[in-house]
Amino acid sequence: MTSRGAIFCGRLPIFQLPAATSPACIIRFGVQSRRKPFTVLARYSQSQDVFTSRLQEGIQNLPKLVEDIVQTSINTGPRGVVRLAQGIQAVIGVGTEWLADVSASTNASAQIPTQLQLGLLSPVYLRKLFERMGATYIKLGQFIASAPTLFPSEYVEEFHKCFDRAPPVPFNDIQKILREELGKPIDSVFDYVDPNPLASASIAQVHVARLRGVEEDVVVKVLKPGIEDILVADLNFIYVVARIFEFLNPDLSRASLVGIVNDIRASMLEEVDFIKEAANIEAFRRYLVNAGLTRLATAPKVYQQFSTRRVLTMERLYGVPITDLNSISSFVSDPETSLITALNVWFGSLLACETFHADVHAGNLWQLRDGRIGFLDFGIVGRISPKTWAAMEDFLASLATEDYDSMATALIEMGATNTNVDANAFARDLQKIFSSIQNLDTEVVVAAARGPNNATAISANIAVDERQMNALFLDVVRVSESYGLRFPREFALLMKQLLYFDRYTRLLAPDINMLQDQRIYIASNRRTSDNRVYQ
Repeated sequence: MTSRGAIFCGRLPIFQLPAATSPACIIRFGVQSRRKPFTVLARYSQSQDVFTSRLQEGIQNLPKLVEDIVQTSINTGPRGVVRLAQGIQAVIGVGTEWLADVSASTNASAQIPTQLQLGLLSPVYLRKLFERMGATYIKLGQFIASAPTLFPSEYVEEFHKCFDRAPPVPFNDIQKILREELGKPIDSVFDYVDPNPLASASIAQVHVARLRGVEEDVVVKVLKPGIEDILVADLNFIYVVARIFEFLNPDLSRASLVGIVNDIRASMLEEVDFIKEAANIEAFRRYLVNAGLTRLATAPKVYQQFSTRRVLTMERLYGVPITDLNSISSFVSDPETSLITALNVWFGSLLACETFHADVHAGNLWQLRDGRIGFLDFGIVGRISPKTWAAMEDFLASLATEDYDSMATALIEMGATNTNVDANAFARDLQKIFSSIQNLDTEVVVAAARGPNNATAISANIAVDERQMNALFLDVVRVSESYGLRFPREFALLMKQLLYFDRYTRLLAPDINMLQDQRIYIASNRRTSDNRVYQ
């Protein structure tokens, strides 16, 4: 029979503690003896010391917590009360839906499904609650969906539904914002503004317009009314909750809960500041000019004089998503070359641009009528450190050659860990994951329609299974975390874009390997002035 630290033979321990052993030693060895009261006393004493230490630490931190709460409340103002009422209403609404589902499930079987047992904290009902709460929480849901290194896979997968199209706001509200932001009558700036939105997202709405006097077609991105107040109130509330949680449970500070919340807050506020988005666009355009790539790719020109923090007026680009195979063929003779151009331009921006485009889904990557590749919507961008990119480059090189030992080494170099990682075992697990990448489903949808003169028009598109793409990356993250690795968010952003490009390759150039083709350059010693890589 054994106890912690002592091995017994019959009733006598094989080794004995010296008579002068202190209570601390008794605790360490865990010997059951007549000294048990002293052991219990020592444990109580240690617990009391820990409690006293934490109490003292809490008392020292309490003024700062109170100061933060008071200052945040002042910054929030009356809008906080309004959002609290809306939040209560949303909780009641989703809670009622949950109770109805529990009742129906109970009637159908004796056991309540696990999803229902979690109540409003389950992925499905939490996502529904976020959607009822509006823009901030929808954006937070999108952040969760885009950050599998931080959140459980069930929540990441469920919150991908937050990317669906948002309902538009009335055009009268859009006109009011335009008048306020431009400081003059709308018809003095635009010949017309189409009242029907071209697109509507959770925080902004896009309308087609034409500039007065110059007859240039533009798109006007307008922040939806009240979004800023909602964002400030919601994000401040989330910050206060995080601060209180860290105060009550200091262990959460080691997980950087408040730091994560601050990152989310900064990311969201940056996305709704169109001055910053305009700066991202201009930085990308400068990169194209400096690299001599303007005849191959572009981003929309920003009309600074008609743009503000809440309004972004941009050149209207004409083209189709890069996945529209039939339309691309009418613009360029070789879609494969267009894809290679898009890849090289994007890879080049990782090194030569201040930020990289971190949302290259098909709606934001276009084949333009003039043959160039158009990069749209710079609301989500990434910034990559030299260390992360060097490790990422090694990772891609090893993926191309299926060298899983080198891949494991690269990921270990990239991830933050305090433990020694078994690189060989890690490599074997990675091999199992990436051997399945070629098995991801790619559905090419072909549609036929009658056009002018009774001609038949054939259009092809690709249905990218977002869940499969995300599941693949989640597998990489999951197995990496099992070895104690934690990756920076920029790794998640990079991987997501590479998976998008992998899908496009399967449609436009199924015979090439994105990571091995000599026409695609992924090299840290590349110089933006070396234009041969884009030819």
